[in-house]
Amino acid sequence: MGIEVGLIGLIILAFDIYAIIRILGSAASTLAKIVWILVILVMPLVGLILWALFGPSGRGVARI
Repeated sequence: MGIEVGLIGLIILAFDIYAIIRILGSAASTLAKIVWILVILVMPLVGLILWALFGPSGRGVARI
């Protein structure tokens, strides 16, 4: 059971890092970037889902 939980955690971490890189490279304001990064760091899974749906992508739903 521990291996599965660890693997899921690593997958979430990889997607969080990807999201943060995309946020830093976006055209969003500095404040928006800081807020999104903090949301992802404080709530990794929920923040990632929220960013994918409402993030500063300009498209409505960000592609992951």
